[in-house]
Amino acid sequence: MSTLQGNGLTLGYDCFGNARDEAMLLICGLGVQRLRWAASFCERLAAQGFHVIRFDNRDTGESTHLTRAPVPDFAALAAALAAGHVPAVPYTLHDLATDAMALLNALGISCAHVVGRSMGGMVAQLLASTNGERVLSLVSIMSSTGHPGLPPTAPDVMAMLMQSVPDPRANNAAFLAHGVAFARRIAGTRFPFDEATHRDVLQTELTRAQGPDGMARQIAAIAATGSLRRLLARVATPTLVVHGSDDAMIPPACGRDVADHIAGAEFLLIDGMGHDVPPALHDRLVQAITANARRRRLEA
Repeated sequence: MSTLQGNGLTLGYDCFGNARDEAMLLICGLGVQRLRWAASFCERLAAQGFHVIRFDNRDTGESTHLTRAPVPDFAALAAALAAGHVPAVPYTLHDLATDAMALLNALGISCAHVVGRSMGGMVAQLLASTNGERVLSLVSIMSSTGHPGLPPTAPDVMAMLMQSVPDPRANNAAFLAHGVAFARRIAGTRFPFDEATHRDVLQTELTRAQGPDGMARQIAAIAATGSLRRLLARVATPTLVVHGSDDAMIPPACGRDVADHIAGAEFLLIDGMGHDVPPALHDRLVQAITANARRRRLEA
């Protein structure tokens, strides 16, 4: 595990595979660390001939936590959006995209295949639309354009997401139980749910960093960024959009909306997949991501 300086921040990252191979950047979702891109998944991608880089977004893991930035007032945020105003927030998804580009620059990587999940899928879409010459291919997994007319998160999932999380310093068992319960709720119905693995990841994340306010700032960043539909018209790289039929966090219609607004995008709906990348799907996803990357080579 390594860190570097980029865009005025410390960015935690690690790499898999041969640095001489084409780079593939993996971008994480809301409030989670790069560990959610399982090492076994990264190794499978590297075995396909990619130099795989996973990293922590700002406010997570080993990257800079903006502890001096205010915690968003969600009532005020909602009121500003309802009034048609752009709310004042510590940062937006555009800043996260700039962080990702700064990481590539610091690593001396001129261009890369970009794969993002959930919030990271939106960041990946921004990279492909604003830095298209640097993005070899795009894969957006269980993500959205952020358009306000799309179906919302299931109410009970939103309630779990917004409720107060137990303080692990006071009650580590309650913290882990909450995290596992949330992971179970958003997992799909077709693939096994590995409670032990989820618990281990949560515990490892906890030992690396604690920053519950970071998730609130990232939620505000998503809200303040708004719809990406207009920007997606600029994307001209091979694109694959992957979504699960059972996604209660970001409904499948949101993924379909991404594909509908990128010319030539392919849409892969996986039956029984939820808002998760379970090990049982690793091989299938690696194959799909690799095939999309090779579309670029065929079109070049």
